[in-house]
Amino acid sequence: MSLKLAIGGKGGVGKTTITSLLARTIAQIDNNRVIAIDADPVANLAAGLGIDESTPITPVAELSDLIAERTGAKPGTMGGFFTLNPKVDDIPDRFSLERDGVKLLVMGTVQSGGSGCICPESTILKALMNHLVLARNEVVIMDMEAGVEHLGRATSGSVDALVAVVNPGKRSRVAAERIRKLGQDIGIKKIVVLGNRVKNQADEDLIRESLSDFEIIGFLPEMEEIFSADRQGVRPFDDPSTIPEAFKTIARRFLDLNVE
Repeated sequence: MSLKLAIGGKGGVGKTTITSLLARTIAQIDNNRVIAIDADPVANLAAGLGIDESTPITPVAELSDLIAERTGAKPGTMGGFFTLNPKVDDIPDRFSLERDGVKLLVMGTVQSGGSGCICPESTILKALMNHLVLARNEVVIMDMEAGVEHLGRATSGSVDALVAVVNPGKRSRVAAERIRKLGQDIGIKKIVVLGNRVKNQADEDLIRESLSDFEIIGFLPEMEEIFSADRQGVRPFDDPSTIPEAFKTIARRFLDLNVE
C-alpha cells in the first residue's frame, strides 16, 4: 500500500490528533507500514502517537552536520554552491522513532531566508518530501501547517489527497477554502473535507451546506476520551483495539482512494 495524505486545517481543529489516530488505525489494517510526518512547527505529533517526549527528536532541518555532508554547504548558507539533489533515502529509517507500527519523522522549519529560500535546509526538506511521496512504498501521512509547506509541484501529483480538517466553527470552514486554493495552486488533484468534533446532525448539516462544493470524506464525532487524554498528557485510545469504529471507517475510505 502506497497511500500519501496531507492533513491541513486551522489551528485547534484537531488535525494533529486526527493525523495520529489515522496513522495508528491504518497501521493496524493489514499491517500497513506507516510514516507519520510532523511538518507543522507548532504541532506535537509525537505525543499523539504515544512516543516518549523525553526521547530526543531532532528535526531534520536542524541536523546541521548531515545537511552539510549531503549538500556540501554549511546550514544557513545563502550564497555559494551546494547540491540541489542530496541523498535522503536513508533519512526516514535513521532519524525516525517508531511505536505500534508507525514511524515518526519531524521535518522542522527553515529559520532564515523566508519560506521560499533556496538554502541547504530547504533543499534537504524538499528532497526528503519528494522521496517520501514519490519513492516510498508505504503509507505517508503528513501533519501540515495550515497551508501546504514542504510540498511542491514535483510531489503534488502523487499526493492521493489533501485533507482539510474542519469543525462547525466558521473560521475553520473559511480556512478550508484557503487550504483548497493552496493545494490547487500546486496541482493537488483531490482535496477533501473531514468534519471533526461534530456533536449532532445540525453540525453535520452546517458543514455540508457551507462547504457544498467540497467533497466530504466523512465526519468524526466529539469524543470525551480525546479531551480527557489531552488533559492527562497521554495519547487517546492507548490500546489500539479501542480506537473507535468511526476512525476505522474513515481510514478505509482513504485506503480506497489509492486503489480507485
